[in-house]
Amino acid sequence: MVAARTLVLGGARSGKSAHAEGLIARADPVTYVATARRDPDDAEWAERIAAHVARRPAHWRTAEAPAPEQLPAVLTGADPAESVLVDDIATWLTGLLDDTGAWDRDPAALQRTREHRERLAEATRRCGSRLVLVSAEVGLGIVPSTRSGRLFRDELGALNAQLAEECDEVVLLVAGVALQLR
Repeated sequence: MVAARTLVLGGARSGKSAHAEGLIARADPVTYVATARRDPDDAEWAERIAAHVARRPAHWRTAEAPAPEQLPAVLTGADPAESVLVDDIATWLTGLLDDTGAWDRDPAALQRTREHRERLAEATRRCGSRLVLVSAEVGLGIVPSTRSGRLFRDELGALNAQLAEECDEVVLLVAGVALQLR
C-alpha cells in the first residue's frame, strides 16, 4: 500500500528532494509545489531553482506557493486524482517568518506564525491527493548562535512535528540513505 501522505526530512544536501521526487516519479498527473521566493538579484539562488526544475519530469505541473496562505490553498484544492509534491516546508516557513515579522519574537507575530502553521497542518490532513512534503531537519546540529537561527530551528522543529502527526509515513534522509521512521 502506498502511503497517502509522506513527510521526507533531511539535512542540507542529504538527497531529500530527489528521494521525494522518486516516490512519485511514475505518477501522473503530478503537481510540484515550489515554495521558494524568486530574487532577481540572487543569481546563485536562481541557479538552484533552475536545477530543481531541470530535474523534474516535463509533464509535471508547477504551482508556485511562496506566500503563507497559498500552500494550504493548493493542498485543500488539489484534485484527488493527482499527486502533490511540496518542496520545501523550510523555505515556506522562512517566508512566513518574514511576512509575519516574527524574527524579533514579537508575541503577536509569533501567534500569526503559529496560526499559519495550524492552517498548513489542517490542509495536510484534509488533502485528498497523494501528498509528499519535503522539509529540512534542523534539530540534529548545534544550537544556533543567533537569535533568528534559534527561532527558525524551534519553529521548523515544531512545524515538522505537526506535519509528521498528519502523515502516514515519515522518512529521514542521511547521506543519501533513506531511514524509515514511520
